[in-house]
Amino acid sequence: MLVEQIWTENKYRNFNYLIACPDSGEALAVDPLEYDQCLAAAKEKGWKITQVLNTHHHHDHIGGNDGVVAATGAKVLAHAGASDEIGGMDTGLAAGDVVRVGRSVELEVLDTPGHTMSHVCLLSRTDQPALFCGDTLFNAGAGHCRGGGHPDALHATFDAQLSKLGDDTLIYPGHDYISNNLGFTLDREPDNARALALKADVENQNTHEAMITTLGLEREINTFFRLQSASVIEQLRSSFPDLPDQPDEKTVFLKLRELRNDW
Repeated sequence: MLVEQIWTENKYRNFNYLIACPDSGEALAVDPLEYDQCLAAAKEKGWKITQVLNTHHHHDHIGGNDGVVAATGAKVLAHAGASDEIGGMDTGLAAGDVVRVGRSVELEVLDTPGHTMSHVCLLSRTDQPALFCGDTLFNAGAGHCRGGGHPDALHATFDAQLSKLGDDTLIYPGHDYISNNLGFTLDREPDNARALALKADVENQNTHEAMITTLGLEREINTFFRLQSASVIEQLRSSFPDLPDQPDEKTVFLKLRELRNDW
């Protein structure tokens, strides 16, 4: 499996992706908003885009569909529940489906509601797995739920699915928010030395060669995975004095998501 992460340089700070089969040169475009960049990258690599995968229906993820389809004839795949929002969808996906690219690439579909209620992530079936996670999981952060989602569902996605993935899983999110997200981590957990060191490393990084985190690193620096941290819970009490003495993980997650909305 070959992966090209495309930094769009737009105001939304999108990452677009091409996932290609090394045997056939066929490629899947993930959320190709800046379709001209995606088409140019595919041409440079000698790849042919045959499919488009939308993780969810927000405009900054589907806005380039028509441009890619017009240029390549690619088929459009997305969550089956998003068919009313995504025009021209060819295939509706459900949990456990496998998206095949060329002769050798297999990507398992995860049904990951929360940011929206019809959101999918793709998990590669490779020696080192990779998660293409749209706006569900960001580097050091989690998606908001104000565009048709629900924080209870987002917590369930983290708890029942993302937390079960291996530490070596590579994380490919839909946006570059890492520096700001690390700021939130440090606001919630000021003694997180790993997050502090990483923030210094990424603040001036070349986003065209952005750091690719792993889930193991996310467990160290992403507040939404650190629900049992004494520091996180202590900081929450300053905003939520009625927090129970030993709050459960869901309560901590939801309070963090609430704070992040206005941070």
